[in-house]
Amino acid sequence: MAKYKLVPTPGSKVSLKKYDPEFVGSYDKESARAEVDDLRGKLSELQERLYAEGKQSLLVVFQAMDTGGKDGAIEKVFGGINPAGVQVTSFKVPSALELAHDFLWRIHQHTPSKGYIGVFNRSHYEDVLVVRVNKLVPDSVWQKRYEHINHFEHLLADNGTRILKFYLHISKDEQKKRMLDRLRQPDKNWKFSKGDLPVRERWDDYMSAYEDAISNCNTSYAPWHIVPANNKWYRDLMVAKTIVKTLEDMNPTYPSPEEGLDEVVIPD
Repeated sequence: MAKYKLVPTPGSKVSLKKYDPEFVGSYDKESARAEVDDLRGKLSELQERLYAEGKQSLLVVFQAMDTGGKDGAIEKVFGGINPAGVQVTSFKVPSALELAHDFLWRIHQHTPSKGYIGVFNRSHYEDVLVVRVNKLVPDSVWQKRYEHINHFEHLLADNGTRILKFYLHISKDEQKKRMLDRLRQPDKNWKFSKGDLPVRERWDDYMSAYEDAISNCNTSYAPWHIVPANNKWYRDLMVAKTIVKTLEDMNPTYPSPEEGLDEVVIPD
């Protein structure tokens, strides 16, 4: 079986050209989907224990280029999980109020409280990606944000939040195929935006921005996972396996029951 290093070595310089977005190892679609179904059952049980324990939390961050599969991965992996314990936040263009604060202000409000899984569809990393490529602030401003992000994530980790960050890695050719699918299929037209095309034209600029973001903010307490995502079924498998493994390591436990429950009589 070919090797693929999902998590780069912390402190190393990442080159996305070295990561094959087509990689699927020894899996095929059928075996991967069967394993994802099994993992979702485990995830559901682990999430219930996390919620009942109420002492730890998990933050899952998704970043990708347009059509990279953030929505699909969230739906496939977390579908069927008790929504009471999972909070999904999609970060759009900042509002005037959000822009009046520091760039992490709007993010911190949505981090998961103890007992919860928080899922970010885009995140604070937009402020070293879109902001950088479109030159929305001076270089001297966004360059300092890597350190701010590391301190922010360290704070969350120190407060009992485990952090997983997934970059869903697709090729430029795969993105074109998915964009064409959105144009050709009436039920997917709503997903297509003409505004995605200027972003695609700056593909190389975004790859450089992602490489720097991953290189500068890949830590032991908040690791980046570069997920091969040209094949959606393999993407879902890698995300599900990583989340389940992390929750198993966190090992949430049900709280002890009250004493004397064996003596309780429920009146008619």
